[in-house]
Amino acid sequence: MCDILDRVSVSVQGALFEHSERRELGAGAWIELRSAWAEDADALFEGLLGDTPWRAERRQMYDRVLDVPRLVCFHDLNTEQPPHPAITKVRRRLNDIYAGELGEPFTTAGLCLYRDGADSVAWHGDTIGRSSTEDTMVAIVSLGATRVFALRPRGGGPSLRLPQHHGDLLVMGGSCQRTWEHAVPKTARPRGPRISIQFRPRDVR
Repeated sequence: MCDILDRVSVSVQGALFEHSERRELGAGAWIELRSAWAEDADALFEGLLGDTPWRAERRQMYDRVLDVPRLVCFHDLNTEQPPHPAITKVRRRLNDIYAGELGEPFTTAGLCLYRDGADSVAWHGDTIGRSSTEDTMVAIVSLGATRVFALRPRGGGPSLRLPQHHGDLLVMGGSCQRTWEHAVPKTARPRGPRISIQFRPRDVR
């Protein structure tokens, strides 16, 4: 049943997010997608792919230590320069749009490189270090190959599967990090590299 809902949701959501639109998810959570939002997306992708100091991570999973299936890089934009100057411009643009609603600016940029369809990130919600009941906002710029960005309610329910294209912006706001989980699932279909840039306010990771 969930598979059927997922397949239906892809076609419905394609029409829903053809233009910039916000969707309320309930319990104070919302998502917003702006198609082809990033300026000079091709140049930004190529610059980040070559200039970012990508690193591999390993994590403890039960009784084993496993490779994290993607490469990562994290920058505190208050204290260090990003790997590409365009990130500063993107952050400024996001703050112009969302900082008033958020109540504070975006201060960090986390970058992930999904090298192919085997790279992924498991279901999770970002951690809010200040309060477990606080609302926040996370803005994700997608560059490169199209990948599905999946969301599901914490505790179960139909999932949303949103194809993220080159240059798209996805924003999760309100209670989304507390009441929903998100993931980038693996795919057996051939996929080129994808870079995501996650902009977050302080104490959110």
